[in-house]
Amino acid sequence: MSFRLRNVPLLSRVGADRADHLRTDVDAAVAGWSDAVLLRVDDRNQVMVVGNEVVLGPAADLGDTPPPEAVFLGRIANGRHVWALRSPLADPGDVPARAIDPRRAGVAFDDVSAQLVACALALLNWHDSGRFSPVDGSPTRIARAGWARRNMLTGQEDFPRVDPAVICLVHDGHDRAVLARQTVWPPRLFSLLAGFVEAGESFESCVLREVAEEIGLAVRDVQYLGSQPWPFPRSLMVGFHAVADPEQEFAFTDGEIAEAAWFTRAEVRAALEQGDWSSESTSRLLLPGSISIAREIIESWAFGGDDGFRA
Repeated sequence: MSFRLRNVPLLSRVGADRADHLRTDVDAAVAGWSDAVLLRVDDRNQVMVVGNEVVLGPAADLGDTPPPEAVFLGRIANGRHVWALRSPLADPGDVPARAIDPRRAGVAFDDVSAQLVACALALLNWHDSGRFSPVDGSPTRIARAGWARRNMLTGQEDFPRVDPAVICLVHDGHDRAVLARQTVWPPRLFSLLAGFVEAGESFESCVLREVAEEIGLAVRDVQYLGSQPWPFPRSLMVGFHAVADPEQEFAFTDGEIAEAAWFTRAEVRAALEQGDWSSESTSRLLLPGSISIAREIIESWAFGGDDGFRA
């Protein structure tokens, strides 16, 4: 039995125009600065939100032109340019706002905010670690409105790096699925199995290897579900599901997994109703929040009997 995602994962949603042509026409991008809005991200990767919307303040408060370290994110519906900057957060003042860590807060961003936050985090995290050339160690500086870094000696440009990783729900083809807890996670916090793709490896081969390494199960019928950027700091999570025999014994050989178990669909549904990892619930099973593709995969499997399963 197979299933599909019921919804586009939160950070994969499209709500703004990336306006990539303005990255090479930097003068045109800068020309919109006076009317642009700014997304501030602090050094802990926190942003300000009001409800489910990220706070976008007036960019011109910083001056007549973008600071050298600002990155261009695109345009929103009214045509205004959006930039992002690593900066202390600013309270909008006129509405109640709060600072959140998107990775942990479980905020269900609207589509525009989800895209802008994912893009800002990915770019700013890459810039933080890309201040020197990977070729010769020379200093680099931001180019193409934040979408490249240029070697100050040779002129060579480097572009944002993305590290692909797979994430997989293992199930028995019927009513049970495997959930696991990493050794660094507190008790009761469970999720799906995941791992980075190695050099010369396909996504499907990575699923087979990671599941075997982490919990000792052989899986089959590996099927793609969807993907989501995970800019913590620069991953792309590629989602799959696969079938395994529950009669196999678990083996935790690589030291990453503390425990794993088969859970029924009813147990998973009950856990989903309790909230997520941030919940104060006393449930023995707590699952990831909406920011992660893991949540969408788990929900799609758990509730897929209504509209997500197909023969």
